[in-house]
Amino acid sequence: MNTFYINNACFFTGHRVIPKAFRQDTYQKTKEVCIELITKKNISHFITGGALGFDTLAAMLIIELKEIYPHIKLHLYLPCTNQSENWKEYDKKIWSSIKLLADDYRFISDMPYISGCMQLRNKAMVNDALYGIAYCKRSTGGTAYTVKYAKEKERHIILI
Repeated sequence: MNTFYINNACFFTGHRVIPKAFRQDTYQKTKEVCIELITKKNISHFITGGALGFDTLAAMLIIELKEIYPHIKLHLYLPCTNQSENWKEYDKKIWSSIKLLADDYRFISDMPYISGCMQLRNKAMVNDALYGIAYCKRSTGGTAYTVKYAKEKERHIILI
């Protein structure tokens, strides 16, 4: 993996399900925030956890923005080696495409799923980025935990 600096990085965290009625708006708002971070805060490294939902939306957005801003990088922090094993075939194809188009990826655990690997992935993303973009609509669960941890680490969190 390429080395990058925390001050030039932003992670994404969000729910696995984005209601269809909100997907386009979520995508547009996330795009606007990313462009602002790229052009005004010199953010060039974006980290996503490779999950369904917001992670996929964010990864596809960064791949799109790379056409306009070719210097930006997409890093995937994958929690385990079999993350997509039980996904639908359509989702696996998208995930494979994202993995191929990402600048790099790393497995947080080099083993199949084990309890706690998602939390370790989320902590790694927060630890490696100064900024975070969160699609968080609930006060419990993995996304809420990640936002709380990021605030404890004094990261700049932008809620979508």
